[in-house]
Amino acid sequence: GSQYLALQRLTRHRLHIVECLTREKTYMLSNVFLKFSEFALLQGEEHPFSDKYGATASSILTEFLSSEDIANASVEYLVDFVNRKSRKRISDPKMTVEVLQQAARNSYRLDKCLYEPLTTSIACSFNCIQAFEKELKAINKAIEKTVNGMNPVEYQILMSIPGFGPVYSSGILAELGSVHAFPKNDAIAKYAGIVWKENQSGDFKAENTPMNKAGNHYLRYYLIEAAGSVIRHIPEYEKFYQKKFAEVSTHQHKRALALTSRKLIRLIFGLLAKNQLYSSNRVDKLI
Repeated sequence: GSQYLALQRLTRHRLHIVECLTREKTYMLSNVFLKFSEFALLQGEEHPFSDKYGATASSILTEFLSSEDIANASVEYLVDFVNRKSRKRISDPKMTVEVLQQAARNSYRLDKCLYEPLTTSIACSFNCIQAFEKELKAINKAIEKTVNGMNPVEYQILMSIPGFGPVYSSGILAELGSVHAFPKNDAIAKYAGIVWKENQSGDFKAENTPMNKAGNHYLRYYLIEAAGSVIRHIPEYEKFYQKKFAEVSTHQHKRALALTSRKLIRLIFGLLAKNQLYSSNRVDKLI
C-alpha cells in the first residue's frame, strides 16, 4: 500500500546518500594520495587514526599545507596538535606523531603550487562527507519513525534476527513486500540478483564466477549489508562467512558476504513464510 511506498522512498533515498558518501570518500582519497601519498596508503591497524575521515585526520590534511610541513614540524608541536584536535582521545599521541612523520618523510613531493588547490579540494570533500553523514542520521531516524508507525508483523519478524535493526529490516521489507509473492527462497534470491551462472552451484566453485546483478539492487544492498551485521551476531553465520572467505584467494570478502547473504535469504524466507520470530533452536527446521 501507500505506507510501504512511503517507506520505500526513504530506504531508497538512504542508499542514494550512502552512494554519494562512498563516492565522495573515494574521490577525496585520490586527492589525499597526491598530497600525502603514504598517509593515503595506510590501512587498518597501521593507520594512525581510528576514523580516517574524522576531525583529527581532517585537521592534519587541511591545516598543514604539505607532507613536508609535517615532516619538519617538532614532535612536541605535533603531539600538542593531535591532543587538541582529538580532545585527548588518542591514547598514545607520540606514537601517532611518529607514524605521521614517517609517512610524511616517505611521501612523494609535489610542486609547491599544487598543495593549496589540493588542500582546498580535500577540505571541501570533508565538508561534503560531514553533510552526507548528517543527512544519513536524519534519514535513519525518519525510516525508524515511519516503520514504527506501521509496525507490521513482518517487521517484527525481521527485527528478531540478531544483527538486524530498523534500517536493514525496513530496507528489506520495503523492497520485498509480501513474502507470499515468492514461491520459494530461490525466487527472492533471483529477484535480488544474488544468483550465479547456471553451470555453477551455490557453493561458488569457481573463484571468478560473477554474480548476476540484474535484480533489484536496493534489495540486494540491504540483504548484503544485513549479512555483514549478522555475521557479528550469529556464530553459525560467522563460521559460514569465514569458511567461504578461506576458499579463494581473490575477492574473499565480497564473495563470502554475497554467499552469506544467500544463506540469510533462506532464513528470512523461512521466518516470514511460517510467520515466526527468530530462534536459534529452530533455524534448521526453517531452512
